[in-house]
Amino acid sequence: MSERTESRVEVQFGPDGLAPAIVQDAADGRVLMLAWMDAQALAATLETGEVHFHSRSRERLWRKGETSGNLLRLRSLATDCDADAILVTAEPAGPTCHRGTRSCFDDDSAVIEAEAGATREPTLVPDDRGVIKAPSQGFAWLDTLWATIASRVSERPEGSYTTRLVDGGVDAVGRKVAEEATEVLLAAKDDATAEATDGQRDSTRAALSNEVADLLYHALVLLAERDVPPGDVIAVLRSRHQQRA
Repeated sequence: MSERTESRVEVQFGPDGLAPAIVQDAADGRVLMLAWMDAQALAATLETGEVHFHSRSRERLWRKGETSGNLLRLRSLATDCDADAILVTAEPAGPTCHRGTRSCFDDDSAVIEAEAGATREPTLVPDDRGVIKAPSQGFAWLDTLWATIASRVSERPEGSYTTRLVDGGVDAVGRKVAEEATEVLLAAKDDATAEATDGQRDSTRAALSNEVADLLYHALVLLAERDVPPGDVIAVLRSRHQQRA
C-alpha cells in the first residue's frame, strides 16, 4: 500500500468512474465508513483538505458533513496494491454515521446522547439530533506497545529495561506494578490538592499522566511475564460492560 499526500494520486477507477474509499480515524486507525469517490471527489478532497465523495443516490459531489457539520479533515490518502481502492485517513469533527455513532460499523447502542441541560461544552460538534461523538483516546496504540514488550520478552535483547524486569521474574515485575500504583495515587492526590487551591494543574496533570503511563507499561510487562495476552483482559472488561448495559 502506498501513501500519498501530494496533489496527484493515481487511482484506477472502475467502469462506472468510481472507486471505493475506506475512511479510518487518524487517531487510532478505527474504520469509520465506506463510500465512493470519483475523479471529481478525489480532486475536491485534495484541494480543500475536507473529504468529498460521489453520492450514488443523488449523482453529485458530496462533501461529508455538508449538512450536519460533521466533516472529515483529510490527513493522508493511500491506495491499495492495485490502486483501485482508496484508504482515507482523516480527523472526524463529529459522529461519522448519520445515526450518531462514531463509525458506520457500530451498532445503535454506540450512540452517545448529549445530556439535556449540560453545562460542559462538548468536545466535538453534535449532529442535528444533538448526538455527540465520544472523542477517540487512541487506545489502539497500546497494541504497538504490547508488540514491543512481547518482542523484548521473547528475544531478551541485552541492555533492555524490559529484559531486566522479566529476568527478575514475577516478584520483580510485581513490585514495580505495586510501586507505580502508589505513585499514581500520590500524583492524583497532588492534582486534587492543586485543583482545590490555586487551580493551576498543568504540572500535576502532567505528572499524573506520566505515572499512569508507567503503571500501564509495567502492568503489560507483568502480563507478558505471565504469558497472559491483554486481549484476555479486554474480554473481561467487555463482558462486564455487556452484563451491566
